[in-house]
Amino acid sequence: MLKLSTDTSSVQAGEMTLTLDEIAREGARRMLQAALEAEGAAYLERFRGERDERGHALVVRNGKARPRRVTLGAGTVEIAAPRVNDRRVNERGERQRFTSEILPPYMRRSPKVAEVLPVLYLRGLSTGDFKEALLALLGEDAAGLSPSAISRLLAVWEEEYRSFRQRGVVPVQWTVFRLRLTPPLPGQVSFRS
Repeated sequence: MLKLSTDTSSVQAGEMTLTLDEIAREGARRMLQAALEAEGAAYLERFRGERDERGHALVVRNGKARPRRVTLGAGTVEIAAPRVNDRRVNERGERQRFTSEILPPYMRRSPKVAEVLPVLYLRGLSTGDFKEALLALLGEDAAGLSPSAISRLLAVWEEEYRSFRQRGVVPVQWTVFRLRLTPPLPGQVSFRS
């Protein structure tokens, strides 16, 4: 049984106490694992009827991939994605492949984590000291956020900033409307627009 505890000295036998962040991280890991399993099962189900000349299924489950660490908003989790052996061949003679849309093969951090990095940079971390802020946000084992990865992201941001500053200014055509909100005073000429 999982139990939220703020006092680790009162652990009873058979109970595992976790902090709120650990529970959130474990919940995120379980949900992601279940979503990956469902995605793999749906792929298998879609091609369940396809057979080779000997009657063997062309699309079969093939265990799990090696576990990998993925950094999410809840922290870093370890995921073992399901593997699918797809032996179908397309019209060009190439084998079909199952690729997860939820967790592509080389994804190491969620898009939301990648979005938060520029905000951290702009909020005072421009000195290059990301480590302190990321430790506080994502824990000690933040995968995919090595100094070299941050340097690459920084280079991309600098290039985007340079291209933003060099872009041309698009001329804007202004149209002026005259609205009459009050009736004309006696003796004033009224123009209709």
